[in-house]
Amino acid sequence: MPLAVFTSPGPLLFQLGPFSLRWYGLLIAIAVLCGLALATRLGKQRGIDPALIADLLPLLVLAAVVGARLYYVTFEWRQYQLNWLDALAIWRGGIAIHGALIGGTLAVIFYSRWRKIPFWTLLDVLLPSVALGQAIGRWGNFFNSEAFGLPTDLPWKLTIPFANRPVEFLDQSTFHPTFLYESLWNIGVLVLLLTLFQRGLRGQINLPSGAISCVYLVAYSCGRLWIEGLRIDPLCLIGAPPYCEGGLRMAQLISLLLISLGSFGLYWLYGKRQPLPDPSGVKA
Repeated sequence: MPLAVFTSPGPLLFQLGPFSLRWYGLLIAIAVLCGLALATRLGKQRGIDPALIADLLPLLVLAAVVGARLYYVTFEWRQYQLNWLDALAIWRGGIAIHGALIGGTLAVIFYSRWRKIPFWTLLDVLLPSVALGQAIGRWGNFFNSEAFGLPTDLPWKLTIPFANRPVEFLDQSTFHPTFLYESLWNIGVLVLLLTLFQRGLRGQINLPSGAISCVYLVAYSCGRLWIEGLRIDPLCLIGAPPYCEGGLRMAQLISLLLISLGSFGLYWLYGKRQPLPDPSGVKA
């Protein structure tokens, strides 16, 4: 007997004349507001003026959304090359978290240099909010019936409408809810980061600037590495879609690079016992 069979009610929350509200947009708005509240609270604990966090928010959201969409369109250009205006239709889905991380990081570098805030201190405050936002935002994939995994009969299977199934699986109706796996994983990452953050504030552990950021890179990427292996719509670096047969899944490659980068950062902080280089040029 199934424990839970997920079935999306569809991407549209409601429509009133020409105005429509989609679940994806609502979830992104909720994620931004929750992230702002959390980052403001953590910023206060690290001596960052809440007004600085609020001023950063519009720039950060814009850079993350543009980066996420640009990253996705770059690797899925075959979908847009005949009608490039479709690349602007972000409300239809099609964003990549790694692109958002790249865009957001560039925004934080720029902002920290401009406002004279140590980059790693600011990033340590922001990344728990990123994990929270990812946990919330992943449910947008559920309502859009996208980013799901291979067919499965597990008790927590996800029912996908016929129109959203790949041609290879038209005879299958239930799939791995990879959106749920990643949402739960991100909640675990959030709990880990907040626990380390608070223990560092209390002096229970040595937590130099940049440590939270490095832990995030390793923890999130470990989850994305295995979850990506279940998905049937990966962005391919090499190989033919939809499964990158004989090639590489871009998200898995980036995850391995981020795991390596985060691990090296932790070694630098705790093994060599030196502060991480600050791209903002501002001393903590």
